[in-house]
Amino acid sequence: MAKTKQQKTEILKKLHDCLEDQRVIYFLNFQNLKTKELSDLRKQLKREDALLYVAKKKLIDNVFQTKKIPVKTDKLEGQIALVFGLKDEIGPAKTIYDFQQKHNYPEILGGYLENELLSTEKVVLLAKLPSRDELFMKLINCLRSPSARFVNALEENIKGLLFVLKSIASKE
Repeated sequence: MAKTKQQKTEILKKLHDCLEDQRVIYFLNFQNLKTKELSDLRKQLKREDALLYVAKKKLIDNVFQTKKIPVKTDKLEGQIALVFGLKDEIGPAKTIYDFQQKHNYPEILGGYLENELLSTEKVVLLAKLPSRDELFMKLINCLRSPSARFVNALEENIKGLLFVLKSIASKE
């Protein structure tokens, strides 16, 4: 069923708002996904502070032209869904990639990050990187490690001293 002019205006406004808030955009071909699977993917992406949005290619092109994003959707195959990463660049890529590994769909077509177009291969590489939370945990462990070792060394000296004192006390 054809959309009314008001519906198209609302879609354009929603896309425009998403483009304002996004840190990354991923392009997917969701043509072979069932409605339930698409809904599951949406829920998983929402947990990653990402939005999955489906719109006609002409409407997407219109918004991309106003934002000067050099993407032409006519070069992208199938039915296009956009995933907007709002807080993290890597989390949504991981979610999409993991979902694709389980279901063989959706097809990752590429992305747009920091004024650069990303190929499918680059999106997959991003998906294989550690997430932001994992990187923070590794950083915390690296920062904590020297102090923890120092505390352990001090404890060993005290334990050694106590052992010596205990053995001297037992000899007397």
